[in-house]
Amino acid sequence: MEASTINADGTRSWEDLFDALRPVNPALRHEHDQWRQRVRGFVDTRINPFLADWERASTFPDDLYLRAVEDEIFGLGFPKEVGGSGTDTDIHHRIIFAEEMHRQGSGLVFADLATHWVGLPPVIDAGVAELRRHIVEPVLAGEKRICFAVTEPSGGSDVANLTTQAERCGDVFRLRGTKTLISGAMRADFALVIARTGGSGMRGLSLFVVDLNQPGVTRQPVPGLEWYNRNVGTLQFADAEVPMEGLLGRENQGFAMLSGQLDIERLSGIGAMLALSRYCLAQAAVYCRQREAFGKALADHQVLRHRLVEMHRSVRSAYCFLDYCVGQVEAGARMGADLALLKITACRALDLCAREAMQMLGGSVYCGSNRVERVFRESRIFALAGGTEEILSEMAARQLQL
Repeated sequence: MEASTINADGTRSWEDLFDALRPVNPALRHEHDQWRQRVRGFVDTRINPFLADWERASTFPDDLYLRAVEDEIFGLGFPKEVGGSGTDTDIHHRIIFAEEMHRQGSGLVFADLATHWVGLPPVIDAGVAELRRHIVEPVLAGEKRICFAVTEPSGGSDVANLTTQAERCGDVFRLRGTKTLISGAMRADFALVIARTGGSGMRGLSLFVVDLNQPGVTRQPVPGLEWYNRNVGTLQFADAEVPMEGLLGRENQGFAMLSGQLDIERLSGIGAMLALSRYCLAQAAVYCRQREAFGKALADHQVLRHRLVEMHRSVRSAYCFLDYCVGQVEAGARMGADLALLKITACRALDLCAREAMQMLGGSVYCGSNRVERVFRESRIFALAGGTEEILSEMAARQLQL
């Protein structure tokens, strides 16, 4: 429990405030509440007692994957026949996972424990049976790792202009190029890689599953980047061989297989941002009730009280937008423009809450009593990962025909 958890007068803890800041959503059912409690229990017992040490080391032990399997956290949404816990899930489950993983103001393990949700579905849907035995089952057992490699040094958010190439040479493809900012790359055994096999644009991209423990593949950590952990890395392919069965789906149709998964990944990231926003707001609200200045609590000064209200407004309005978009996606609608606008909305909510919480907590935030300072430092990565505000605004403008 954080040092600032309980108010001096015995009023609500920041944990209670964190939960209260999530608006009621009629679409959330009993099974969603059960899932939230399961993930929260996993975080409270398997992560929180060690989080300070792991943050200093900027990594976590491999056996956390096995603990996630034991606690039935890891196999969510995957068929039981390949080692999953069943497919009777929806997008809310993914968002709840993201929220609970960031509830303590840290995303240290989130990306590594969540990347298989993007990396494995194409292997299950389009891979041959041998790939499912060789890759899917060991990953879902917590014995192997898979990462998801799209971003390139020169491409950033511009997926249509990716330059990593896969050239067909007899009965193999030869992979050449570089992927960077890849979560979990430093300990992954496999990677889901999108590469160019045809002409320019989205239609010339194909999807491959690649063995990273082979000649022609090198990896290195991204220097200075520890916003989640030091397992974020760069993958370099120099004529790495991918057998024909490593091609997932039809050649030059790879992006179509990923588009739905990218939308769900974006929604998970939005859930993470709003959880961090709630963390900052809850910490600030508790502190402002505890701390006095000029003879009264900070929260009783109108200027600070109104700032807290504005933080509330930004979080609650973003959640209403999120719940609307999830409902539409679950109904089968394509929500490209709205998801772009939603990510911008969530980024701005996080920016506001992190900045204002830093201001309200003042010097105390640097004394180790909470993680608001860490959230403030790391908040900008959310404005870059999954599409920058500029890219998303342009995409929304085109889709809205503005």
